[in-house]
Amino acid sequence: MRTRQPTTAALEDQRIPVRTKLAATWTSLMFLYAYVDILNFFTPGVIQEVLDGKVFEFDLSQTFSTAALTLMAIPIFMIVLSMTLPARVNRTTNLVVASLFVPVTAFNAAGESWLYFYGLGIALELILLALVVRYAWTWPRTAPSATSPDRETVRAQQQASRR
Repeated sequence: MRTRQPTTAALEDQRIPVRTKLAATWTSLMFLYAYVDILNFFTPGVIQEVLDGKVFEFDLSQTFSTAALTLMAIPIFMIVLSMTLPARVNRTTNLVVASLFVPVTAFNAAGESWLYFYGLGIALELILLALVVRYAWTWPRTAPSATSPDRETVRAQQQASRR
């Protein structure tokens, strides 16, 4: 009779591309923002305020709804842009957008009475934004190798071959 031997081989830890890390982090941020807003509806009095045409201190209007949609569209588009933009533009875009989102996220704490709930939500959102900045800031660089020509050389060769 054969018995199974326990495996002691280490699990393979595959390297995750920076684009994937960025897209996953923006996705997490988007879901966290939405989930905090959804859970907020369970806060006593919030539903009545919405029915009365108020959200936080703001009147419900087309302007408010458009601004809220625009705010949520940013992380949604960052998911796609993180996967599709060229590396240099991608890095810069993630650094700028995540940095601009920090004060927007902190603003969400203004005037809130449920400080534990919103404090936790904002802290988690800020952690995710910090991860975006870290992943973009530490984007791996490749040194030009002796066997592969740099981008300008390839472009010059392509233009010369078209002539």
